[in-house]
Amino acid sequence: MDRRQHRRAGATVVAVGMTVGLGVCATGCVGSGAAAEDARGQADPVGVLHRAADVLRDAGSSRAGTSMEMATGGTRVTIRGKGVYDYRRQLGQLTVVLPEDPAGTTEHRPITELLAPGALFMKNRGAGVPADKWVRVETATLTDGNLVTGGATDPYAAAELLRGARTATYVGRTEVGGTAVRHYRGTADLAAAARSASIGNRAALKSAAKGFATARVPFDAYLDDQGRIRKLRQRFSFVNGTRKATVDVASTTLLYGFGAPVHVTLPRPEDIYAGRIAENEPDS
Repeated sequence: MDRRQHRRAGATVVAVGMTVGLGVCATGCVGSGAAAEDARGQADPVGVLHRAADVLRDAGSSRAGTSMEMATGGTRVTIRGKGVYDYRRQLGQLTVVLPEDPAGTTEHRPITELLAPGALFMKNRGAGVPADKWVRVETATLTDGNLVTGGATDPYAAAELLRGARTATYVGRTEVGGTAVRHYRGTADLAAAARSASIGNRAALKSAAKGFATARVPFDAYLDDQGRIRKLRQRFSFVNGTRKATVDVASTTLLYGFGAPVHVTLPRPEDIYAGRIAENEPDS
């Protein structure tokens, strides 16, 4: 082989090598969209969580399931809810079911809750309120910012709490309700979340930062490949004003059925109970 043939052969080998290399990289280096998203999630988990509320707003709406577990001393109760939420208007409706009395004989009527920026409306609240009337509570006046009082955490407020994520780690991929998700674990700061929250939730989160036993909120967040929250578990701690005992609360929010229609009509002024309603911890 003369020198020119040798150069041509060498160039051919290099070209083949580049082609093979590019082919391997196209199938193995970049990987699937989910793998690329995993890489971003691992590189900046705090940034991913800070954007989670914005992703929900872009998604528009969803169905929601809630569960609130409260433990004080040797007593543990669970309150469950189900409904829909509009993230753009920050309006939602939940039907909340209270636990049985210790004797198991008293049946509670489900409470209908309407969630709105800065306000919580409750029907069938009991405590002397007429059955056909709504109770309206300003969330900024509650020491927990309505993260606990209603027996369910407002889904958008729960998402905005993640704006205060200080530390977070990417745990790995798993599934929630048959949907592939990425699991993050970390701690959020209520005061930091309040500073970055929307106008509708800012005052309530600021109140919670002052009212809880600690402003640090441990959480586990599960996001799908579009960055939408599918499951969010947050743990709060507050001091019961009556018994001066610390109450630990684990609030779990499940989001699914994105794009679901949401029709929320807020009560008319004449349908709102005018009597004085004392602030209470969730029924237990």
